[in-house]
Amino acid sequence: MAITTLSSREFNQDTSRAKKAALKGPVFITDRGKPAHVLLSIEDYQRIMGQHRKIADALAMPAFADVEFDPPHVHMGILPADFS
Repeated sequence: MAITTLSSREFNQDTSRAKKAALKGPVFITDRGKPAHVLLSIEDYQRIMGQHRKIADALAMPAFADVEFDPPHVHMGILPADFS
């Protein structure tokens, strides 16, 4: 994976070069010599984002929406509270 660094000026003058470089690896864009932005290919972005799924998305499991699930009722021997 190649890492490319471009100044903001270089990026503005040749976005085509930045886009081509992003296909090979991340492109760091600097402002006044300090990294300010990163340009990634959509594939790299999706790979990175896919590693950090939200817990709600993982638990939703839409692929298994039609699976029947009827857990047995559990009796734990706990008596209801008496508020009298």
